[in-house]
Amino acid sequence: MATTLQGKTVAFLAAPEGVEEVELTGPWQAVKEAGGAPRLVSTKAGRVQAFNHLDKADSFEVDDVAGEVSARHYDALVLPGGVANPDFLRTDRDAVAFTKAFFDDGKPVAVICHGPWTLVEADVVRGRTLTSWPSLQTDIANAGGSWVDEEVRICESGPNVLISSRRPSDLKAFQETLVAEFGKGPRQS
Repeated sequence: MATTLQGKTVAFLAAPEGVEEVELTGPWQAVKEAGGAPRLVSTKAGRVQAFNHLDKADSFEVDDVAGEVSARHYDALVLPGGVANPDFLRTDRDAVAFTKAFFDDGKPVAVICHGPWTLVEADVVRGRTLTSWPSLQTDIANAGGSWVDEEVRICESGPNVLISSRRPSDLKAFQETLVAEFGKGPRQS
């Protein structure tokens, strides 16, 4: 991949437990290879326990805590999936506010699999078109969004660029798209 993210810091928001490992590590590596600086943000200090579907996988050191930093500290946001990860994040006030701030600031956000649950809670999918794990389509529709079954979707009909994908098998397209879109920076008002 090209080094299009030189000088950019990308937040990866994950709950203390339940993130799907490949949906964290694949995009993380893509950001690094493109010259960006990924940072793991969670709801508390310590380590994030990743999973390979329902089995424990590796754990990762948290760089920043959502309640102690803001979107101003980053150029873009990645919301990996895993069923438990976004389900926990959407119940945490600081994680939801942190996520919403990227939309308020016009900064690009990329989300995969079950990750849109956090977006639904932040009330940022209204009028947007995105994809996700198929079981979220009713949640997205009930929150005012439009769900599509596509490998990767770029939605520009809001305050920021929103990149979404369905599942781990979409990671290659998801990673290429988020690197390209994150390289463009925030939307100009």
